[in-house]
Amino acid sequence: AFSGNTNADSVIYYKLQHSIKARFLRFVPLEWNPNGRIGMRIEVYGCTYRSEVVGFDGKSCLIYTLNKKLMNALKDVISLKFKTMQSDGILLHREGQNGDHITLELTKGKLSLLINLGDTKTHPSNAQINITLGSLLDDQHWHSVLIEHFNNQVNFTVDKHTHHFHAKGEFSYLDLDYELSFGGMPVPGKSGRFSRRNFHGCFENIYYNGVNIIDLARRH
Repeated sequence: AFSGNTNADSVIYYKLQHSIKARFLRFVPLEWNPNGRIGMRIEVYGCTYRSEVVGFDGKSCLIYTLNKKLMNALKDVISLKFKTMQSDGILLHREGQNGDHITLELTKGKLSLLINLGDTKTHPSNAQINITLGSLLDDQHWHSVLIEHFNNQVNFTVDKHTHHFHAKGEFSYLDLDYELSFGGMPVPGKSGRFSRRNFHGCFENIYYNGVNIIDLARRH
């Protein structure tokens, strides 16, 4: 609750500590003025919000081929928002030649980040990493996702809930292709283990290392 002024002229100013993204704001007066009069005068200031949205029908995917010259093996940042009514589907997939892969998948309304280092003989203790966050994410509301990979440190964030983990060095050397697919996989995985369904819903503002993927797809 925000306290207002108690006279006709003074201004009470509040700056919110955390940002808010909303289509509508509702104001509900809770108390009368001590002098017995009630009134409300409000001004709200914010920033413009750019929205790029793409829809998937469960049979399609969006493929981004990375620019090798701009690639940084030690740093990856992927961010997006999604909404869906389906409890299962692949949001993101990137695969390599030796079974290595990174997959972001919605399973029973929860979001899982799977990292497979492929060769269990070479990396027996770290061959698979599976981090799950969130629940009931198939509620047709927007949910935000952020994956940050710096050296061998990974931050996985869903709706501001973050899981930090350490990949013990091997994650820096994943042998991955220069192709990243959103919404599913164009062909079955090279390892032959992927039979999961594609994503059915909407993505908003997909960014890979600062590149606006949806805008790039529309222009090319």
